[in-house]
Amino acid sequence: FGHTNLKVSSPTKLKLPESKYQTSIYIHTTSLDFFTSLHFSLPVFFLYSIHFGFEMESYSRKWCVVFVLLALASSVAKAQQVPCYFIFGDSLVDNGNNNGLVSFARANYFPYGIDFGGPTGRFSNGKTTVDEIAELLGFKDYIPAYNTVSGRQILTGVNYASAAAGIREETGRQLGQRISFSGQVRNYQTTVQQVVSVLGGEAQAADYLKKCIYSVGIGSNDYLNNYFMPTFYSSSRQFTPEQFADDLISRYTTQLNALYNYGARKFSLIGVGAIGCSPNALSRSRDSKTCDDRINSANQIFNNKLRSMVDQLNNNHPDARFTYINAYGIFQDMITNPSRFGFTTTNAGCCGIGRNAGQITCLPGQRPCGNRNAYVFWDAFHPTEAANVVIARRSYTAQSPSDAYPIDISSLARL
Repeated sequence: FGHTNLKVSSPTKLKLPESKYQTSIYIHTTSLDFFTSLHFSLPVFFLYSIHFGFEMESYSRKWCVVFVLLALASSVAKAQQVPCYFIFGDSLVDNGNNNGLVSFARANYFPYGIDFGGPTGRFSNGKTTVDEIAELLGFKDYIPAYNTVSGRQILTGVNYASAAAGIREETGRQLGQRISFSGQVRNYQTTVQQVVSVLGGEAQAADYLKKCIYSVGIGSNDYLNNYFMPTFYSSSRQFTPEQFADDLISRYTTQLNALYNYGARKFSLIGVGAIGCSPNALSRSRDSKTCDDRINSANQIFNNKLRSMVDQLNNNHPDARFTYINAYGIFQDMITNPSRFGFTTTNAGCCGIGRNAGQITCLPGQRPCGNRNAYVFWDAFHPTEAANVVIARRSYTAQSPSDAYPIDISSLARL
């Protein structure tokens, strides 16, 4: 695939491959009805306040003006900023694509989703980062998993992420079935074919897709379930950390170019987090507190190359915009300064078994901690909803110059 470009400037003939990943998956999509109802109820209250204000002192009228301005601000914030949001990645953003696969990498059981109305396949107690970003972008509903959408539903976007997936094809194979990055891209190509059909032509599809945001967050498993798992994989004997990162970036670039050729123009590339500071990694340290610098160092090599790749892609594709999200730095900030974000526990999972509640990940029916908002980690590897919200908000609106490069997601949406 990737031999035919979906041109934004003029239509071309598309020849798209059939997807090889047509697994039926159950997913519960949570509606944001609360926020929607709030949006429509506020103006009614404010109009009543204005009417009542004519019978009151001038200071009451001033408060009415303030309330009206707040209502207008709420209306602006609720506007959907981009037509669609496409998501590629691993278990950090998977929302159910692995539910129907023969795989150990599944989270469709309680207590996963305990704060989300029940398990959906998300590897957290609640929302993932992309769920929060979807809210910030103004979407009324969360972006659905790939095998749950049909018809015009695809026009708001699709989540292709698959737990245990990696940039390399073999990554995560010891866990069973998963959809690699290249497989996710092939599934997107099938979606493009459907978009062309729904919108009535390639030119219409190209004009539509160029306005969407494409989020890619992948690479963690290439370290966790490949390079640093020598029992199952030979990559650490074949490559130095520098060489391995180069190989990953080369493969990563190939897939991004394939997405570009099928209409993608706005890319948000999420770096790999500090895997060496996860409860699982800490459980193997002598004091249960010291991060694994060997893993973190390799992760930083990859992230530095990914950031450099953003510059190259922006130079090579002047009609597109690529941006890098520094998930590693944001995560380290939460771990180093937990009280700033309301966290008290950074070195253990809320749900898990063994040292740091991280030797064995959260089991079916296990009782999790009660104060989940105080934990950075939900299980041995994945963040809580509270931590995901911090990462998402700083990705959307950078609070530090290092959070996003060269622009944050809110700026990307405005282009």
